[in-house]
Amino acid sequence: MSNREAENLRDEDMPVILAIETATRAGSVAVSRGEQVLACARGDATSSHSTDLIENIDRVLHQAGLQLDDVDLFATAVGPGSFTGLRIGLATVKSLAVAMNKKCIGISTLAAVALAAGESESTVALLPAGRGEVFAQMFSLVVDDVTALDQATHISPQKLLAKYGGHNKITWAGEGAEAQFELLRAEAQRRGIVFGLATDVNANGWSVAPKNERIAEAVAQLGFRDYRAGKITEPEELRANYVRPSDAELKVNA
Repeated sequence: MSNREAENLRDEDMPVILAIETATRAGSVAVSRGEQVLACARGDATSSHSTDLIENIDRVLHQAGLQLDDVDLFATAVGPGSFTGLRIGLATVKSLAVAMNKKCIGISTLAAVALAAGESESTVALLPAGRGEVFAQMFSLVVDDVTALDQATHISPQKLLAKYGGHNKITWAGEGAEAQFELLRAEAQRRGIVFGLATDVNANGWSVAPKNERIAEAVAQLGFRDYRAGKITEPEELRANYVRPSDAELKVNA
């Protein structure tokens, strides 16, 4: 499908997108028709994604009144995030897409986290990377246009502050922001920057976006935008973006 054809889709011709996000602790699954999310279910943060992913796929399809055969496209978060979670999500999507002869779209987890946080000229999406460190990337979100302002990186909290501390207005988003809340607040206070929650009307300095455990909704929305731009791929071409080597790889190369 050409870009022009995709842009001229009628509502009834919008693709049904099954979106999966297993890079965060709980993860989530959503189904949309075009950019309109029809249903979403969050996972269980206390257990492996392998225990409830298929169940949640069935749940959202049932809630949307759809069958798996109705899915036109699979969108999945490809990282960074939990190594194990990403592998489970990618394996599931690849298996389903191959069995159904459908196309796929890989979505940056950090871009989805940023979109889920809402409009902001400077949003730093953060996800835990283990050992107290984070995955980080800055985005601009204006009228739902998500633009990456730098590259995703694996970074310590101290280097994170050094990298982004010069910005007087930032929305910090994601599980990493929640984990580093006190550190961010202390640094804002040290720099004389107003700090608060993004829901605070007077928070015009550094703010932390509300907790969002339905990141798959943003994956679906970004997936549709990539679909309209013709950025689809075969399932076997999906690759995880781990940003850093796994602990096992580090040990081998040590």
